[in-house]
Amino acid sequence: MTYQDALDFMYSQLPMFHRIGKEAYKNNLDNTLALDDYLNHPHQQFKTIHVAGTNGKGSVSHFLASIFQTAGYKTGLYTSPHLVDFRERIRVNGHKIPKEAVVQFLEDHSSFIQHIKPSFFEMSVALAFDFFRKEAVEIAIIEVGMGGRLDSTNIISPELSIITNISLDHTQFLGVSLEEIAGEKAGIIKPHTPVVIGEYHPQTEKVFLEKAKLKQSPIQFASETWQTVLIKTGIFSYQYQIQGENGIMMEGISELGGSYQEKNLSTVFQAYNLLKTKFNLKSEHFIEGIQYVKRNTGFMGRWEIIQESPTVLCDTGHNEAGLQAVLAQIKSLSFEKLHIIFGMVNDKDVFHILQLLPEKANYYFVKSSVPRSLNSFELADFASKLGLQGSCFETVLAGYHSAIKQAKPNDLIYIGGSTFVVADFLSEYLREE
Repeated sequence: MTYQDALDFMYSQLPMFHRIGKEAYKNNLDNTLALDDYLNHPHQQFKTIHVAGTNGKGSVSHFLASIFQTAGYKTGLYTSPHLVDFRERIRVNGHKIPKEAVVQFLEDHSSFIQHIKPSFFEMSVALAFDFFRKEAVEIAIIEVGMGGRLDSTNIISPELSIITNISLDHTQFLGVSLEEIAGEKAGIIKPHTPVVIGEYHPQTEKVFLEKAKLKQSPIQFASETWQTVLIKTGIFSYQYQIQGENGIMMEGISELGGSYQEKNLSTVFQAYNLLKTKFNLKSEHFIEGIQYVKRNTGFMGRWEIIQESPTVLCDTGHNEAGLQAVLAQIKSLSFEKLHIIFGMVNDKDVFHILQLLPEKANYYFVKSSVPRSLNSFELADFASKLGLQGSCFETVLAGYHSAIKQAKPNDLIYIGGSTFVVADFLSEYLREE
């Protein structure tokens, strides 16, 4: 079996939520527990930190992994979805899992996999935990895929549980209210295990407090303790200051921009304060870990500035809260014309999302390569009803090439709307370089 054979099997033979949607969703942990038992509980061989939330969990996970790597720990990192290569999901000290390890896992366990028929995500989690055990990682940062209570990652007993924030997303699975979604996310809170909440609403605070009390778990709200200010110092660099009641508690440089990173950094700092004594983390580990998160972990796709003149940026924000943050940041920038390369998946509330977009922009409606992607002509039809006008393209790269031809040096090109739009762009853009 080649690596491409392995990918073909994983993508086509097994259901994958991010590609096909709700048909791949499972509302129990039966297969996850069966795989874990079959593999002899690999997750019990290393320490973990569990990160859930509607937005920001990827950034928080990468920041924490970078901090632990800087402190000298052999660090595993499991995230989803990937942008360019499946192996991005499973890293040790920033290095992607080798292709040979993916192939070997499938070959070694094909009979059991065929027997229980796990979902793509269930199998990916099992592969990650098994690989982390084989690599003898000392700690692994584990990002929840969706929700929390029934997520395949939720078999671990972490050192710390983190819930970044709650907003409306995946409502067909997690609930239609903030309280219901918070209840699903709060499912990662474990007995006698500290939990950090990044942001909360009046509707969700009670949910978290009640769950923490039930589990006898100490709970802290980062937004009540810390305020982070992020200042742009260059096209690819930002200065941050984390402030508490006693003034500036930490400051340094971050490669990751976007105003939403202010809240993520506050969350990470709260986690750092809870973990620093147990893991002997120093302020220099935090500062260097934040500054070199891209280099250390391969992080990409969040407020990523590709070039200047014209400025091209992409961001994977894809739900209401995520897009609002991205669009607010765009509004704060200086440019002549705004070009938006935009695509969506077909199970989102299209009209609700499109209403967030500015009328004064040149639109390039695109279709990503995943089956869930909404047809660009259908998307353009929805958009025209809201006064958003533009052209349609069968691929993301075709839309990008058109935008580049039309844009002037002082214009801004934004690529987003869906994680898979950004994934397609980065895949093709990196291939062209």
